[in-house]
Amino acid sequence: MLELMKSKVTGFWKEEDGLGTLELILIIGVIIIIAVIFRKQIELLVTDLLKKVDTKSNEFFPNSN
Repeated sequence: MLELMKSKVTGFWKEEDGLGTLELILIIGVIIIIAVIFRKQIELLVTDLLKKVDTKSNEFFPNSN
């Protein structure tokens, strides 16, 4: 039983069916295109989140300016 598990783990470790360079480039390209298309919405979301963080931190630490 232990030998079987060891052979399965060794086979999995040596398996070469990972992501290739082309697939990674395509995924990164799609992410960049989506980020460019939704740039304004992303900026608004991040700005809103940072304002909320600032507000909440001022509630916890009112005199920390």
